[in-house]
Amino acid sequence: MPAHVLAIDQGTTSSRALVFDASCRPVAVAQEEFPQHFPRSGWVEHEPDDIWDTTLWTARDALAEAGLTAADIAAIGITNQRETAVVWDRETGRAIHRAIVWQDRRTADVCSALVAGGHEAEVTAKTGLIIDAYFSATKVAWLLDTVPDARRLAEAGRLAFGTIDSYLLWRLTGGRVHATDATNASRTMLYNIHEGRWDDELLALLRVPAAVLPEVRDSSADFGTTDPALFGGAIAISGIAGDQQAATVGQACFAPGMIKSTYGTGCFVLLNTGAQSVVSRNRLLTTIAYQLDGRPTYALEGSIFVAGAAVQWLRDGLKVISSAAETQALAAAADPEQQVILVPAFVGLGAPHWDSAARGALYGLTRATGAAELARAALESVCYQTRDLLEAMQGDWAEPRGAETILRVDGGMVASDWTMQFLADILGAPVDRPEVLETTAVGAAYLAGLRAGVYPAPEAFATSWARDRRFTPVMAEAERAKKYAAWKVAVRRTLVH
Repeated sequence: MPAHVLAIDQGTTSSRALVFDASCRPVAVAQEEFPQHFPRSGWVEHEPDDIWDTTLWTARDALAEAGLTAADIAAIGITNQRETAVVWDRETGRAIHRAIVWQDRRTADVCSALVAGGHEAEVTAKTGLIIDAYFSATKVAWLLDTVPDARRLAEAGRLAFGTIDSYLLWRLTGGRVHATDATNASRTMLYNIHEGRWDDELLALLRVPAAVLPEVRDSSADFGTTDPALFGGAIAISGIAGDQQAATVGQACFAPGMIKSTYGTGCFVLLNTGAQSVVSRNRLLTTIAYQLDGRPTYALEGSIFVAGAAVQWLRDGLKVISSAAETQALAAAADPEQQVILVPAFVGLGAPHWDSAARGALYGLTRATGAAELARAALESVCYQTRDLLEAMQGDWAEPRGAETILRVDGGMVASDWTMQFLADILGAPVDRPEVLETTAVGAAYLAGLRAGVYPAPEAFATSWARDRRFTPVMAEAERAKKYAAWKVAVRRTLVH
């Protein structure tokens, strides 16, 4: 029996593919960046063909690096940037427009009108989400309203909508399977997370025809097989989860009360609440963490739109650094007498504020402020935002979690010891970094391998999670309180709504 699993990790700025062995350890990896398109302020788009091409190239490259063929792969797992919406023609397979990315704010006015119309309570009760341009539904409606003849074709069943997982699944299976999993469906603002179905009332409210929707399956399920021409043989596809839910699985956060935080383009904190779907009083999201055997496990989620993207801004926008790796040394060398604060609201502020009109701001600048202070402010902003989310979660989650909150972290930014130490300091809580940092891909691989019989049940898999390092707080409480208070003042000054 094949003992390797291929994980496709399709992210916001790059596509990656990793091959995992029978112990769920990576043995090969390939990565390819693709262009970002910003046609107007607040608009973010991807070319679907770029996503498909880089996914296919990296999958083939990872197999070649591992020295494996399709016959050696037991299954493929897919994890993806969530909420990003694609609409394509079922007959030609071509997208009708560029994909509208999760960061895109073009439908903010539509969302404001829906809130003003008194619809948010209904949407939140059914989906666990607030009404926001972040989610897929208003993006789909915009595409159908904007592309000539698209709405008529959609209502006739000619067009298909999907988040990126659905689009890749369609392409991988040669157009035979139009499906998604419950985690991705739960991010569309169209899916009733309590009843496990697309909601007819929400479809009518948000003007999305049912004919365009994919079938919703478990996160570990039969999603068909690849077109044999792609990899020299058919490979089963048996796992799908949105990137943050996949990271939750990869971090083995299977017990209620466990928390993980992923630091990529944005930052996303998920708290496992088990079979209970907790209603947030602090404007967090209720979402599906994963679904196995038809049973959803729920989570509270806090979403930060800008984390690693703040470092990209230093590199590509201000050009004060040439690589992200420089920020750690710069932050360590920054003037301790300056307290420069970056509120990175480049596309608005996410949880717990949800202010789409807010824009980024820098506070505390002096003539002595330079690249080091800006680098430190960018890294610190991610940690401050994480604390905002954890405090909101602690206000919502009534179940006991023991005497100590421990945050499991992953994503590209956690390689920075300086950032992780500041995170532990500002939280006043331990931060655990795992040995295998590719936790999003691990989660996708595990879900696929679980279905294929390569990997054990969740309880057994959890015992294989290993810690690389624990960061413990060393900052004095008075300094922690002072720094966080300054951050809160800066946020208040930045908020519009």
